[in-house]
Amino acid sequence: MVDLFLVPVAIIYLIVVGLLFVYGVNFLYMTYLSFRLRLKESPPEVKEWPRVTVQLPVYNEMYVAERLIGAAARLDYPPDRLEIQVLDDSTDETERIVARVVERERQRGVNIRLLHRAVRTGYKAGALAEALPQASGELIAIFDADFIPPQDFLRRTAPYLSSQAGVDAQRIAFVQTRWGHVNREYSFLTFLQSLSIDSHFMVEQYARSGGGYWFNFNGTAGVWRREAILDAGGWKADTLTEDLDLSYRAFLKGWRALYLRDVVAPAELPASFNAYRRQQNRWARGSFECALRHIPQVWNTSIPLRVKMGATLHLTGYFVHLLLFSLSLLYPLVLLLSARYPALISLFGIAIVFNLTAFAPTIFFLAAQKQLGRNLWRLLPVVLFVSAAGAGMMVNTARAAWQAFSGQKGAFERTPKYGVTRRGDDWRTRRYQLRLDGIVFLELALAGLNAVTIGLAVSLGNWLIVVYAAVFFIGLLFTSGMTIAQTLEVRRRHQLADAEGGAHV
Repeated sequence: MVDLFLVPVAIIYLIVVGLLFVYGVNFLYMTYLSFRLRLKESPPEVKEWPRVTVQLPVYNEMYVAERLIGAAARLDYPPDRLEIQVLDDSTDETERIVARVVERERQRGVNIRLLHRAVRTGYKAGALAEALPQASGELIAIFDADFIPPQDFLRRTAPYLSSQAGVDAQRIAFVQTRWGHVNREYSFLTFLQSLSIDSHFMVEQYARSGGGYWFNFNGTAGVWRREAILDAGGWKADTLTEDLDLSYRAFLKGWRALYLRDVVAPAELPASFNAYRRQQNRWARGSFECALRHIPQVWNTSIPLRVKMGATLHLTGYFVHLLLFSLSLLYPLVLLLSARYPALISLFGIAIVFNLTAFAPTIFFLAAQKQLGRNLWRLLPVVLFVSAAGAGMMVNTARAAWQAFSGQKGAFERTPKYGVTRRGDDWRTRRYQLRLDGIVFLELALAGLNAVTIGLAVSLGNWLIVVYAAVFFIGLLFTSGMTIAQTLEVRRRHQLADAEGGAHV
């Protein structure tokens, strides 16, 4: 019976580690490019500032809506060239907060409009699409509710899209800026997220933009050319990552994009693991949806082969989690087959060559912190844990992939924000709490399987698999354990508040 599994297990195993090697090499290449590039970010001189519409999509954001609108109203830009649209789809008291703040800013002389939809058709993409015909700007700046745009944001970005910036600039569809973090030090979870996001913006986005590869608008903290949005077909809610979808449709239409690493827009990181899970599920599922839609079109264009390869690896970035998930299931079979057929040890040992890039993500994360001027030795233990925590999200990503590949229609589930920036701010007593995600029990089961794998690998002396299975075990135990612990603590605090007759703030 075991013989029937021998060949397919060996083939699948080698394919999986081979693909992981490809993604690892891509991590290293992006890291190399980020160090080699020396891009100067000095905006072109502008005699007449382009007209800009700032769009602020909001949905049930009672803790951060006022902060967002206030920051947008303080943008340093010629008042006669600036308009602000608040796109409010809220169904709770956020609606009243937004109306009050918009009216306050209007009384101060700010050109600001409130657009409220009673029906949230198309979610965020629908709100952006419906508001665009009412926008007067030739440029469209977008900020999500958790962002705090700096005052000089438009003066440092709009010139790159100005008609006075030269002929080459006329084909730039959008300018994306780097995300900062207002609550990086709030908790261990927010600190881990900051390291991951830093690597994406300091290394990957910078390398892709400077190296001539396709990259994406990140949904916020960027400026679009209105003409490019329309030419690419406008905002669509066909995927859960409308930003990635529109970016690739623009590239396929012949547009270019620009990433400005030195322009930073601070934002709030999710403090709740349930919220973080939801965010990652949406991003992963949307990425898979865009991959299914756009990869065939990418390979049907006349762009250089290296750009096609780069776009494919970019769109399938979350596929790494599926490969890790596959490895966690394959390891017990590999060990059992190696024990029964000792000659296979040399065959499976070939995978060691592919595993040379196993620490590529760690190098990737460290490179971002190095370029930010931080102490790498102090960060090294945490950065190593980021890789384990990332592996712990493999089940969450596998579910997202199943949802995308099975063609299920997905709802855009927002990531709750609680307005927490200091350690003393307690998000657990606030509204918008999410229920425990049942997927944690699958994560615990997979953690148990990896514990068995560790024991089996130790008994057989396969220390390479011991290391990898241990990384998976730690990551899965962390993601499921933190989710359960936070959910129980939230429930306890709310029960205590109810018992004392208090209201949730």
